[in-house]
Amino acid sequence: MLFKKANLLDKIITLLSDKKNAGTLKKLQQDKRLSFDEKSSTLTISLPFYAPLWLAELQEKNSVKIHSLLGKALNWNIKHDVVALQSASSKTSLEKIKNIVVVASGKGGVGKSTVSVNLALALSENGAQVGILDADIYGPSMPTLLGVKNAQPSSADGKLMLPIEAHGIVCNSIGFLVAEEDAMIWRGPMASKALQQVLNETDWPELDYLIVDMPPGTGDIQLTMSQHVPVSSAVIVTTPQDVALIDAKKGVTMFNKVDTHISGIIENMSLFTCSQCGHSEAIFGTGGGEKLAQQFDLPFLGRLPLHINYRQDSDEGNPTVSKSETVTLVKPYLMLAETLAINLYRDLKPASQKINITEL
Repeated sequence: MLFKKANLLDKIITLLSDKKNAGTLKKLQQDKRLSFDEKSSTLTISLPFYAPLWLAELQEKNSVKIHSLLGKALNWNIKHDVVALQSASSKTSLEKIKNIVVVASGKGGVGKSTVSVNLALALSENGAQVGILDADIYGPSMPTLLGVKNAQPSSADGKLMLPIEAHGIVCNSIGFLVAEEDAMIWRGPMASKALQQVLNETDWPELDYLIVDMPPGTGDIQLTMSQHVPVSSAVIVTTPQDVALIDAKKGVTMFNKVDTHISGIIENMSLFTCSQCGHSEAIFGTGGGEKLAQQFDLPFLGRLPLHINYRQDSDEGNPTVSKSETVTLVKPYLMLAETLAINLYRDLKPASQKINITEL
């Protein structure tokens, strides 16, 4: 009977597996996150990520095939348990933060901060506990993007700052600590120290993901995050145009040199659709992000459209994903968040957990 049950589970997994899902399902089985109860015809999956669209498609596409195999409908029992993940060379994970994902670009002007905040909100919308860290010490934008420009972090113990809550996620930024008009005239080491303080002296709640909005370029802040922070992975944001791709390549090269895992490439502003006539046009070119991913043998995480609502919503401090008004603008981010979360689990290993030692 035990052999029969195991064989039946293998058959179900085979039916569910296709080119898109095979690697993920194989790892779920290896990690003993799949089980099948023949008596109740129930498949239990303990998912280490949140991916409602992926799961719905998996169920819908295979319901008829599995019914034919079992002679009855399959019951799905879905649980969620996000795990801390690191590449083989990464450091021990932080106590309250399971996964740190840095969002980077080789140059400014590609919409990286807008992508960062909407990606964080999409991860939260899918079900995860999410925070965002504004690592752009010289030009912090999260207070504006989240609509909390006048907020100031408080402290419960006089030592650690409490992060600012907005739109269902938590955030901290140097922008909460200095006046908006003040210029941060700091040399690299001082800026790096300030970033480490904002990260380490914030009383973060238990987080599945901390999204870090990096400054553009490949300077001191990037090195600080790569060498002194247990980063799970990085994603590179670019537009399709050649001038952005040239600098995005430098970002990929930098993360490779400091041995930071890269989850993939995001192509932003890929297609503009006129809100009046519906005509679509690739203003910044087409296919550049995907070609960059192929060049470096990286996953291509997806394309995000160019639309005026993204800019308007950001300026108003009410990001597009949190408004949830336009499906065509929100869904690409929800899919991006799922793809990122799935790829992190599929490609990385469980992180070493920080051990707290109490003296007796």
